[in-house]
Amino acid sequence: MTLFPLFQHTRRHPSAILLMVQLMGMLLYPFIESTRAGLVVFNVFGVVVLGFTVTMVRRTPGQTWFSATVALAIIALLVLETWFGMGILLPWSSALEALFYFHAAYSLISYMMEDYQATTDELFAAGATFTLIAWGFTHVFIVMQTLQPGTFAAAVNAADARTWSELNYLSFALLSSTGIGDVIPLTPHARAVASVEMFCGLLYLAGVVSRLIGLTMQARPGK
Repeated sequence: MTLFPLFQHTRRHPSAILLMVQLMGMLLYPFIESTRAGLVVFNVFGVVVLGFTVTMVRRTPGQTWFSATVALAIIALLVLETWFGMGILLPWSSALEALFYFHAAYSLISYMMEDYQATTDELFAAGATFTLIAWGFTHVFIVMQTLQPGTFAAAVNAADARTWSELNYLSFALLSSTGIGDVIPLTPHARAVASVEMFCGLLYLAGVVSRLIGLTMQARPGK
């Protein structure tokens, strides 16, 4: 498949674009997270992800004005953090990003649950929603770690603050119920949030994904 037909195909399925952008971000960030230039690149990439997410929310029952307002606030805080060295704003920007991703996930779930047919775009939306929830909890973990250093530990350099990649890895492990791995929550509050994420993952797979799978397996009328 050439690039142009692929682009035309993904334009018909915006959820696929959002999913690909999110997966690209997770794969690229470990290469750039240790440098200031990498931080700038990732923040710009984050803005792109936010833009795609706002576009997705506009297609769903979610409130566009709310998503756009929160996205603009996040972008402003990221600019201040990156270009003016205002690291004190990190918990605020991460809290807003968590709110934004959770709202976007809720909107996409509403989009998938509003009819009784499983379209191709809704199947891509199922994957995109899963990553949105995982990213949302990642930013919750960042807020907790910033406010209470030593909230999380790992097998390597246990006393260091955990990176975004490490916390994102923990978030996906919890949400998919595959286990904690080598990054572990230490404080009671962190373990409580981790338990909530595991519950959300089970609820999402059992309630949303299983429903979509069931709809795809339904026999078509007249057959």
